[in-house]
Amino acid sequence: MYHTWMRFFTPGPAHHRLGLVCLGVGLQYGALPTVGPRTLDHHVAVVINTGSGWYRHPDGRRTTVTAPALLWLTPGTPHHYGPDPDTGWDEGFAVFTGPATTTYTELGYIEPGRPVVPLSDATGPRAVIGRISRAARHGNPLLEVETGAAVHELLVALRRARADLAPDGDLVLKALARDACLPLSVADHAARHGMTPAELRTAVRRGAGCSPKDYLLGIRLGRAKELLAATELPVAAVARRVGYDDPAYFSRLFTRRVGMPPVRFRAQQYRAVPGGWSNRIPDPDDPPMIEPTHAT
Repeated sequence: MYHTWMRFFTPGPAHHRLGLVCLGVGLQYGALPTVGPRTLDHHVAVVINTGSGWYRHPDGRRTTVTAPALLWLTPGTPHHYGPDPDTGWDEGFAVFTGPATTTYTELGYIEPGRPVVPLSDATGPRAVIGRISRAARHGNPLLEVETGAAVHELLVALRRARADLAPDGDLVLKALARDACLPLSVADHAARHGMTPAELRTAVRRGAGCSPKDYLLGIRLGRAKELLAATELPVAAVARRVGYDDPAYFSRLFTRRVGMPPVRFRAQQYRAVPGGWSNRIPDPDDPPMIEPTHAT
């Protein structure tokens, strides 16, 4: 005995230009029928919340699936899977496509070569699938955009829930973020962690989906933007604060990555704040109370 609910959508050309579109969503539980063998031309993320089953690879290998787990069904890859007939499983799935899937694959959020991914907790991904399901109600005028935006969120939630990765980054990534503005090369950072540059590249790409150079650069430029927007420090001083002794090189790098020189960014974004900006991130669930001012 099993129970199935699903909806399918047909987004228009304009929605596809948003990068990702949701083509369908479903919630199922029980002793579900076997799926496949089949091959799709779109992506499906199947989140197994409870239960167990199996997945058969194109070469005939069989992998045990134990919840919580993710099944990646990617275009052009034959797949065949199902729950154990005696126990069944509880699954939610989202069907999606779009040009942004290429970038998410490059970043490691979608893994065509790893169809079975253990999760530490399926709560986050299942919550997103639940929101897609609620958005799928008949007559929702925001359906295509709302569900497409949720697919982006789902990919992030799945990345965060992977059992082989710490949800907020491993110790190496945290240390790199802490020391990003020190005038150190990638080789210097690797040595500080007792790693070769190649080992550091592997660790950072696995955890952040990019190279150590790009990871450090993103943090440095973010800090540089804050200093340009909130202080009157000269550009040369900003460059030194974020790890660059050569202000000309910093300006060229900033311009190439940001799309404008530091001085222009400051002209657009400068916000003088007495005492500087706060480093404490506000809690959106507990915003500060602003007392009304009264004219005297």
